[in-house]
Amino acid sequence: MTIPNLITIFRFCLVPLAVWCIGAGAWGWAFVAFLVAGVSDGIDGYIAKRFDMRSKLGAVLDPLADKALLVSIFVTLGIVGVVPLWLVILAVFRDLMIIGAVLVSWVMEQPMTIAPSQLSKLNTATQIVFVVLVLFAKGTGWPFPFLIEAGSAIVAVLTIASAAAYLRQWLNHMAS
Repeated sequence: MTIPNLITIFRFCLVPLAVWCIGAGAWGWAFVAFLVAGVSDGIDGYIAKRFDMRSKLGAVLDPLADKALLVSIFVTLGIVGVVPLWLVILAVFRDLMIIGAVLVSWVMEQPMTIAPSQLSKLNTATQIVFVVLVLFAKGTGWPFPFLIEAGSAIVAVLTIASAAAYLRQWLNHMAS
């Protein structure tokens, strides 16, 4: 068990805290929990690379913790009515599609690993910035209708583009 893996496990523990804070209307604390999770992601990555503490477990846990946090926050924001439900469904569907595609490729004995593309990284970064801005706006009382509308549109376009790119990659792989 490496230090970066312990930090990643800590990030997993922040997921229910952040979700609870949103559900309780403790927007400032939700913002802090999400921010701490984001900073911890950077710290564990830095330590793993800088001190050569990379591990197979960390390679699996780190992106899983990131997705658990982001998907949980998106779903919770949708449930409480802050983020449009259609956007939540779109974001979650994309992730489920990717997982399903990998599982199908394994079942069909054509295993495939999915490495995040630049488009996927941009999509994730945009989703994170969107969540940070929403939590900040709710925590500070800053009026934000335009933020939700513009942010939702940007996140939707990138999510669809990323899903299409992964689908094309999977279809090419399965056809070969």
